[in-house]
Amino acid sequence: MSTPADLTSVLPMIQLHADAEAPRECCGVVVRLADGSLRYAPCRNLSHVEDQFTIDPEDAAQAEDDGEIVAYAHSHVYRSPQPTDADRAGIAKHGLPWVIVNHPVGSYTITEPAPFIAPLVGRVFVHGVHDCYGLVRDYYAQELGIALNDYPRRFGWWDSADGPDLYRENFGHEGFVEIHHGMLTSAALALLQPHDLVLMRIRARRDNHMAVHLGGGVILHHLVDQLSRRETLQEHYQRRATAILRHRSLIEQENT
Repeated sequence: MSTPADLTSVLPMIQLHADAEAPRECCGVVVRLADGSLRYAPCRNLSHVEDQFTIDPEDAAQAEDDGEIVAYAHSHVYRSPQPTDADRAGIAKHGLPWVIVNHPVGSYTITEPAPFIAPLVGRVFVHGVHDCYGLVRDYYAQELGIALNDYPRRFGWWDSADGPDLYRENFGHEGFVEIHHGMLTSAALALLQPHDLVLMRIRARRDNHMAVHLGGGVILHHLVDQLSRRETLQEHYQRRATAILRHRSLIEQENT
């Protein structure tokens, strides 16, 4: 792993990239070449919003052909280079240092990887990191000690003609069983238990939202461009529900 002192050598190139991409965030990777030197490889930002980033995986793979990826980098435009909660989650996930530079001032931070899970309530929406599935993963890890796999996903996958059908294709692999199919009738509401997942379809061609039922008709969820929150499972969500899912381990506990 590269030290912060090593990574300062590529700061000028990251800053040039940040200035060229503003007002969008820039992003890229730092690779160690065969001769031991470091090189910054700029990557395309696939995020649908200016103040977030998603590194193009093809660009990252091409950079890795030239050497070992030893750090990730991106910019914060007109705001502090201190890592956000979503940044800290990404740093923990990738296990490598992150370099964040400010545009236009040029201040920077270099943050080493450390375990981090953001508070479940009040998260800023960042697709692929702090979104509805990210919240479900962190809830299950924190509250039940159940690790759910992460899945790469691009913004808008729920309306893409060729998929994927992210939830329907994978919830069985993650140990969930469908105990109710369709919108939530009064009979279905009576089935709900704490930790169940409510699968929904909100203005999309396929299921694109998940909420955790906390008990007593209260859900925890994270909608696009909103803060994660606890909320009553009101009729608006009941009508858009497509299934109730329960983890197999919880079903086994019921039967013992």
